[in-house]
Amino acid sequence: MGFEHKVVIVTGGGSGFGAGIVRRFACDAGQVAIADIDADAAQRIAKETGARAYQVDVSNGDNVAEFAASVVNDMGPPDVLINNAGITHLPKPLEDITEDEFLSVFSVNCKSVYLTARHFVPMMKASGGGCILNVASTAGLSPRPRLNWYNASKGWMITATRTMAIELAPFNIRVNGLAPVAGETPLLKRFLGEDTPERREAFLSTIPLGRFCHPDDIASAARFLCSDDAGMMTGVILPIDGGRTL
Repeated sequence: MGFEHKVVIVTGGGSGFGAGIVRRFACDAGQVAIADIDADAAQRIAKETGARAYQVDVSNGDNVAEFAASVVNDMGPPDVLINNAGITHLPKPLEDITEDEFLSVFSVNCKSVYLTARHFVPMMKASGGGCILNVASTAGLSPRPRLNWYNASKGWMITATRTMAIELAPFNIRVNGLAPVAGETPLLKRFLGEDTPERREAFLSTIPLGRFCHPDDIASAARFLCSDDAGMMTGVILPIDGGRTL
C-alpha cells in the first residue's frame, strides 16, 4: 500500500491498539516511531518489530517538541501521524469524577492531538502532504452512562478530526478517524470497572458480532485509511464496532 519509504508515527504504540498498529505498519513502512510514556513497553514493541522507541508524555508540550525534533533528526519528517494514545476514567457518576481525573483524560485524549498537530503539521505542509489518523471511540458516537467525560473527550476528537480535515485538505493532508468499540487491551478493565465474566458477557451482549475489538482489527483499518487506496477519503470517522452503533 505504498508505505515502504515513509515515516510513520504512532502515539501510545507500546500496548493495546497502538502496538497492533505498529506491528502492521512495521511490515510495510520504511520507518516507524513509537511514542509512549511507558518506555519499557515501547522498547519491547520496538525490539519485536524493528521500530524506534521514544519515551514521550504526549500531554506535555516540551516532551512532544523534543520528540518531534528527535524524529526528524533520526528519520526525517513524518508522512503518517497516528494519534492513538488514550486513557479513561473508571465508570462513575459524572459528578463524582475528580478534577484531576478529568484533566488527565482531556490532557491525554485531546491536548495530545493539539500538540502533535502543532509540531508535525508544519512539517507535512512543507513536504507537500501527509496523512493523520485519530483513534477515537464508539463512546464519541454513542455515549454510555458513567463514562461521561471519557465520552466527551472522544466526541471532541471526532469533531477535531473533521475540522482538521477541512482545514488541511488544501495542503494535501488527509485526516481521518477510527471509532473502535472496547477491545482486548489493558484499558478494558477500566471500561468495565471490573473485569469479570459477568461484566464481559453484559458488554458483549451489546455488540451484534459478539466479540470485543482486537488490535488487528484496528491495525487493518488504520493501514487502509493511511494508504493511497483511501486517497479520496478525508474527514471520515470509521466505526470498528461489530455493529454496536447501529
